[in-house]
Amino acid sequence: MNSTALVSGGKDSIYSAYLAESQGMRVSELLTVRPSDPESMLFHTPHLDLVPLQARAWRKAHREVRVRGRGEADEMDALAAALGGGKGPVVAGAIASSYQWSRLLRLCDQVGRRLFVPLWSKSASRVVREEIDAGLDIRLVHLAAEPLSPDLAGRRLDIPLLEELERRSRAIRALHVAGEGGEFETCVVDAPFFEERIVWDAEDRVRDGGATRLEISGARLAAKPSRK
Repeated sequence: MNSTALVSGGKDSIYSAYLAESQGMRVSELLTVRPSDPESMLFHTPHLDLVPLQARAWRKAHREVRVRGRGEADEMDALAAALGGGKGPVVAGAIASSYQWSRLLRLCDQVGRRLFVPLWSKSASRVVREEIDAGLDIRLVHLAAEPLSPDLAGRRLDIPLLEELERRSRAIRALHVAGEGGEFETCVVDAPFFEERIVWDAEDRVRDGGATRLEISGARLAAKPSRK
């Protein structure tokens, strides 16, 4: 069974596409929505230019849909046009956002396709631990929550960092340790199912109000270190 995976480059969408394949749904394409509004509530926007590299590393077809308008209706119309006429499930990486889940469910009903959301309603800590245990190399590329210091931009999300996020979330309940509320955004640069890894020549932390974003230059695919 072929499926279309909605992929932003972040950990949850990549991991969800991997889970779909592990359950027999061959992911025939990775589909990225590029909103005009950088503050889109439906779609991740940082570093979408890295998704084609992820697709090449995974040996997957990739398609990007650009949204012309800036509203939610424009984004949903663009996605409906991209999914219409296709068959098979649509895979998404939502965990706890009923806002995102309900709109995707309604859209899939509209175009006659099933929505598959394998991470839905799992605990945030469990999801991130699963992703780390699965071997994903996850980097923090955008920080928007006050307790996340700028030095975390570019850091690999590993178990020690997850435990630190869990400690901070106990002190500040608004912090979602999987970043589901936009507290932080991620990019997957390597995974066991990637044939190559993503590397970049330079990175720079840029402050924008209370947020920090990682500016990346010279991104490309590179061979994985040989295992002896």
